[in-house]
Amino acid sequence: MKLAAATVALAFTAAAQAQPQYDLLLQGGHVIDPKNKVSAVRDVAILNGRIAEVAARIDPAQAFKVVDVTGLYVTPGLIDIHVHVFAGSGERGSYAGDNSVYPDGFTFRAGVTTVADAGCAGWRNFEEFKDRVIDRARTRVLAFLNIVGHGMRGGKYEQDLSDMEAKPAAEMALRHKGLIVGIKTAHYGGPEWTPVEHAVEAGTIAGIPVMVDFGSNRQQRPVSELVGNKLRPGDIYTHVYSGLRGEQGESGFLNPALLEGRKRGVIFDVGHGGGSFVWRVAVPLVKEGFLPDSISTDLHTGSMNAGMKDMLNVMDKFLALGLSLDDVILRSTWNPAREIHHEELGHLSAGAAADLAVLRMENGNFGFLDMHGARLRGSRKLVCEMTLRDGKVVYDLNGLARLDWDKLPPNYRATGDPRWEGGPARRPTPKRP
Repeated sequence: MKLAAATVALAFTAAAQAQPQYDLLLQGGHVIDPKNKVSAVRDVAILNGRIAEVAARIDPAQAFKVVDVTGLYVTPGLIDIHVHVFAGSGERGSYAGDNSVYPDGFTFRAGVTTVADAGCAGWRNFEEFKDRVIDRARTRVLAFLNIVGHGMRGGKYEQDLSDMEAKPAAEMALRHKGLIVGIKTAHYGGPEWTPVEHAVEAGTIAGIPVMVDFGSNRQQRPVSELVGNKLRPGDIYTHVYSGLRGEQGESGFLNPALLEGRKRGVIFDVGHGGGSFVWRVAVPLVKEGFLPDSISTDLHTGSMNAGMKDMLNVMDKFLALGLSLDDVILRSTWNPAREIHHEELGHLSAGAAADLAVLRMENGNFGFLDMHGARLRGSRKLVCEMTLRDGKVVYDLNGLARLDWDKLPPNYRATGDPRWEGGPARRPTPKRP
């Protein structure tokens, strides 16, 4: 009886070992993982939606499915911390409505797996935003909560100082801790500091950063006072290359206040948008060495069809400005993850969520536009070949993860079979005799 039991145990163990160890293997790509200081050809193995292993060589026999990504770059899924995705309310001329876009249509095709909505909703309408968009998206959608209770619904709301209450904003942020990653103040045209001060108060109560779109340029509230005194370390100044609020001095050089703000720990974000990035500011400031901490799009219906386009296009602009690809990936993955206090994202450490972008670098003659339509020529452009979210292929430009049609059964169809579709392996459990 003992011999029979041992034989059964050995048979069960052998059956288990015969199963592949990993669901998916990305083989032969150049991995750029800034957190872990990896920039080299590596294989990436995925199991149960998580990064299982990154190594110089992983035996392909250990993977249920192998995708050859030789010649391509494999990075953490891109993180865009300035988007507008509160779509679906039907409100005209509003970022809590028609000016916003549903995220899934514009994220995965650009390698983006995580976004942070930048203040479309305030505490009064956040639950609606969560129901309409956040809870239904395949993209990971986080949010900066607007200090304006009604959110980004246009002038009569965004100029109303009486609706900029710190306490209810902080309470909503604490109710959705981790989902609401910051407080946003934007578009205010008056001379008062109230929007910034109340945003900082709410952020302090909730323990989260503030993102500031500084609105109109007013001498009563100079940018030097904002970044030198009003903001806390870890707060985010977005639209840094707009030139609209004194980021560039009259001499054409960087306003020294921004350097002082950086020394204090203020974060500087791109936030390109449709009206917040201009070459005559970005070129000299980058030449002076004032690089952004994070690259973001300010995606909305206007910017995506103008100079901005998408996340990869904004990243391309910084390649054209002379940054290395490793520097650009750092500012599009690990840096923004830290800025929004989600350090579990933006890297390929073992155990991390398997959010990845597979990118191809094209060389040629390209043109990149600023908010006024002025062009800067560049010779490199990134194209997203494939995007994975929680280990599943959610975008595949050229079918890298698929089989040729004539290698499939004559009556093939989408059956959910992960051997030729993008899902994780369905592992059969060895049965005991």
